[in-house]
Amino acid sequence: MDDLDRMDLRILDVLQRDGRISNLKLAETVALSPTAVLARVQRLTREGYILGYEARLNPRKLGAGMLVFVEVLLDRTTPNVFDEFQAAVQVRPEILECHMVAGGFDYLLKTRMADMNAFRRFAGDVLWQLPGVRETRTYAVMEEVKDSARLHLL
Repeated sequence: MDDLDRMDLRILDVLQRDGRISNLKLAETVALSPTAVLARVQRLTREGYILGYEARLNPRKLGAGMLVFVEVLLDRTTPNVFDEFQAAVQVRPEILECHMVAGGFDYLLKTRMADMNAFRRFAGDVLWQLPGVRETRTYAVMEEVKDSARLHLL
């Protein structure tokens, strides 16, 4: 963050609220010239502060309304088991996020399915077949209270 000034943070804050904002509108919003804003956005992208742009989709309208978190405990904690598990997770579109964690289990998965029947099929056919999986704990979400990927910048 030492490489970022207040203007960079303002630009990032606006972009994470509206990634489709035009350069001209962004420049007006942060009170900077369009040329200067474009140069800053290009630098922020080049330096890896901006990873990309994507649309947020409504999972309920698209047949993936059930959110399920899964704790995964591996049977061994050796580098090759971690690598095999991580590679297998990468190719599963139902798994939205996978985090290696410290604590009583090894990984936390965030998954989306159509419904409980779809999750049960996924658990039997995919989840429990992933390399090294010894035990899982499942948490079906009853209500999504807050869902945001925005970082607090200002």
